[in-house]
Amino acid sequence: MRRVRRQVLLLLALTLSLSLVGLTGTATGQAVKNPDTFIQVSFGDWDTFDYAWAYDTSSHTVIFNVYEPLVAYDGGRVDRFVPRLATAVPSLQNGLVSADGKTYTFPIREGVKFHDGTPMTAEDAAYSLQRFLMIDRDGGPSSLLLEPILGITKTRDDKGNLTLKFDDLQRAVQVKGNSVVVTLKEPFGPFLSIMALWSNVVSKKWATANGDWNGTAATMAKYNNLKKESSAFFEKANGTGPFKLERWDRAGKQVILARNDGYWRKPARLARVVFRSIDEAATRVLMLKAGDADSIAISRREQPQVEDDPNIRFIDNLPWLRTDAFFFTVDIDTRGNPDVGSGRLDGAGVPANFFSDIRVRRGFAYAFDYATFLRDAFRNQGALPKGVIPPGMLGFNANQEYFIFNREKAIAELREAWGGQVWERGFRVTVLYNTGNVPREIGARILKDGVEALNPKFRVDVRGVTWASYLAAMNDGKLPVFWVGWIADYPDPHNFAFHFLHSDGTFPKAQRFKNDELDRLVVQAIKETNRDKRQALYFQINKKFFELAPSVSPVNQVVFRVQRSWVRGWYNNPVFPGTDYYTIFKG
Repeated sequence: MRRVRRQVLLLLALTLSLSLVGLTGTATGQAVKNPDTFIQVSFGDWDTFDYAWAYDTSSHTVIFNVYEPLVAYDGGRVDRFVPRLATAVPSLQNGLVSADGKTYTFPIREGVKFHDGTPMTAEDAAYSLQRFLMIDRDGGPSSLLLEPILGITKTRDDKGNLTLKFDDLQRAVQVKGNSVVVTLKEPFGPFLSIMALWSNVVSKKWATANGDWNGTAATMAKYNNLKKESSAFFEKANGTGPFKLERWDRAGKQVILARNDGYWRKPARLARVVFRSIDEAATRVLMLKAGDADSIAISRREQPQVEDDPNIRFIDNLPWLRTDAFFFTVDIDTRGNPDVGSGRLDGAGVPANFFSDIRVRRGFAYAFDYATFLRDAFRNQGALPKGVIPPGMLGFNANQEYFIFNREKAIAELREAWGGQVWERGFRVTVLYNTGNVPREIGARILKDGVEALNPKFRVDVRGVTWASYLAAMNDGKLPVFWVGWIADYPDPHNFAFHFLHSDGTFPKAQRFKNDELDRLVVQAIKETNRDKRQALYFQINKKFFELAPSVSPVNQVVFRVQRSWVRGWYNNPVFPGTDYYTIFKG
């Protein structure tokens, strides 16, 4: 999903001045093919355009260009903010943050219109935040703001009943004059960092007219954890951003954005932005070379095909806070599931609880050839990891013991798994990746080879799944072993610790994984105000991540971007999703 950095994280926002050599002209002797249109080609489709439901890179590529937050990151800084739909960034100095650090006041900008021409109001901003908190779909982003604002990480009990009270929503997010006032449960240091990406404003009137939540207590339960297709924002959009959603062409696997000529700031120079999805890397490379794409997503394996082309700019070593991992589902939904074989530990499949045995997980972890993965998937551009927290972030421990490729240890773990039954009977299971993601496919096959080499009774299949289907199956507990990456939502280690290890986090929910000690440590760490004590807690968390192995991080990759040399105005911003692959057109 997403994440960001901290420190001197060189994150530079892509500005509205992005252009293709002045929209006319040539570059390196070549005329720009589509001078008023930016064409971005990647792999993977889009999940939804609902700002409160989406939690994947592809979807946010559209959302972050169509909608706008109250405050935003300031150019290349992740520790400084600028106003966006608010007219000021709250602080103690300007009186917009209370002395106790709990109350934030956001004065709402006047004169801003939604894409349908209706004025944006403070009521829209408050509604948008309340809806974000209330939707709270399984595996979604709502916990990002639920935790600081309401002091909770979920809105339902274990039986799925809504526990969130409307009065609590109303007290926490209020309209006062032309301002939105947000009151936190307790002071929360990264709060503005979260708001800079997750406080997008939508039209309450438009949402209600299109059948979405009307902002009342009576209809809350209907929209809490709603199915994505039931949202008014699933395939439609009505924001205030520099681009409007013109069309989502599912059959053609593309999304088209058109310039918002009524934008409250200076309108974008580009008339259109086209996002296309093509799984085959070779086709994407050919499109870039021919000028039919302005920027594409490729893996390190395709790097030699573009890095020496004078018409293509190869931008390497981009800062990006990210952790990649392969995950184990400890309570697999085996109903009609082709990826678990027979559904029993009989040599022809695996039972639902196969990966609940820590020795199975650790056996798989030791069977993976990390050095080969780094070489084959990333051409040795990266480093072997030390756990869940990325290098350079508070809590990263360079001395942490972590998994290495060790056949003897893998055998020892799996011989003991399930009382020796795994070794005696064998198993068959599928490792899954999202189609078009070459490094993940390579990793899945390396894992297959490593595990199968331990015992002739072990069978591992590898299967690619389209992105939207992949996410749905992941959240439904259908994927026994799956690959996915996490980009920082905001520059704090809690964002990694919570979503990888806390039982209410995105991945543990999908994996059906829960450990009471980890839950306690994650909560304790975010509440700790002493930096040294907080770091010590994250060291403990990272150690437990290694011991329990709910997931395994195989690499800290170095990312890059490729684009035509005629592209002007692009800057790296590691706080946005997929900066190496995608373009964000807001300033």
